Amino acid sequence: MSATDIPTPQDPADALAAVVALRRLADQLEDAAVEQAMRAEWSWPQVAEALGVTRQAVHRKHAKRLIAAGVKLRRRSP
Repeated sequence: MSATDIPTPQDPADALAAVVALRRLADQLEDAAVEQAMRAEWSWPQVAEALGVTRQAVHRKHAKRLIAAGVKLRRRSP
C-alpha cells in the first residue's frame, strides 16, 4: 500500500490528530500483547524478536509496568 492509497483528511490538524490516535492505539495493543506473552511465560528475547526490537528495548519499555501489574517475569538463566 502506497501513501497515495491511504485516505488522508484534508485538514492537516485532522490528519495529525489521526496519527496521534493511531500511535496511542498501537501502544495500547503492544502493552496488552506483551503482557499476554509474558503471562504465557515467553522470554524477553522471544517478545523482542516478535516486535523487531532488542531485548533491552522491550525490557526497558515494559518491565516496570508488568511488575506493577503483578506479572511474574522470567529471569535469564545463568
